[in-house]
Amino acid sequence: MGILSWIILGLIAGFIGSKVVNKSGSGLLMDIVIGIIGALVGGFIAKAMGIGTVDGINIGSILIAIAGSIIVLVGYNALARR
Repeated sequence: MGILSWIILGLIAGFIGSKVVNKSGSGLLMDIVIGIIGALVGGFIAKAMGIGTVDGINIGSILIAIAGSIIVLVGYNALARR
């Protein structure tokens, strides 16, 4: 995947993940960063479970990236509260 694909996927996944966890977006740049990290985390977990990988901008990759973004945000919020 190219850098533009990662940015688009990160924006979509980060925005949706932020809306699910925080009920508000985290800002454009933060949503992209959270989405990209979430795509990496979600892709790693999905590949380990044999579900699939993040390999482009398609429904499966977006769902995996959103799940990863939610995991990243829940972990971040848990650490930030301490």
